[in-house]
Amino acid sequence: MSRPNTPTYKTLNWPAYNKALRRRGSLTIWFDPDMAWAAQPTGKPGRQPVYSDAAVQTCLTMKVLFGMALRQTTGFVESLLCLIGLDWDVPDFSTLSRRQKTLAVNIPHRGSRGPLHLLIDSTGIKVEGEGEWNARKHGGAKRRVCL
Repeated sequence: MSRPNTPTYKTLNWPAYNKALRRRGSLTIWFDPDMAWAAQPTGKPGRQPVYSDAAVQTCLTMKVLFGMALRQTTGFVESLLCLIGLDWDVPDFSTLSRRQKTLAVNIPHRGSRGPLHLLIDSTGIKVEGEGEWNARKHGGAKRRVCL
C-alpha cells in the first residue's frame, strides 16, 4: 500500500507567522495579594491544614500547566512568589501529593488569539484571554464592534 499524500503548506507571511509563534508562548500569571493563602481553622479535631485549597490548587495548576514533578513545582511557585515580592510559604511536595487526591485541577484547553492570563485570586483560578481579563478588570466595552 502506498502512503496517502499529506498536504504541504507554504508560509507566505513570515513576520505574521513568527509573531503568532511568539504569542503562542505568552503567559501572564496574576497573583492577588489579598487572597487567603493560609487555611482557615476547620473546627474539627486533629491537625488543622496550613495551606488553603486555593494555595494547593495554584501549585497543582502550575504542575499541570508546565508538566513538572511536585518538587519542581514547589521550587517554581516559590521563585514566582519571590519575583512578585510575596513572602508566602509554599506547600511542600508531600502536602501537595496528599491534597491532590481531593482537589481536581481542570484547565480547559481553548484556542486564543492573544496571550493567556492565569488569574489567581480569592475566588479561585481562572484561565482567560486578554479580552476577558480586561472586561472583568475595567468593565465591558463601551460600544461593541462588529467583526
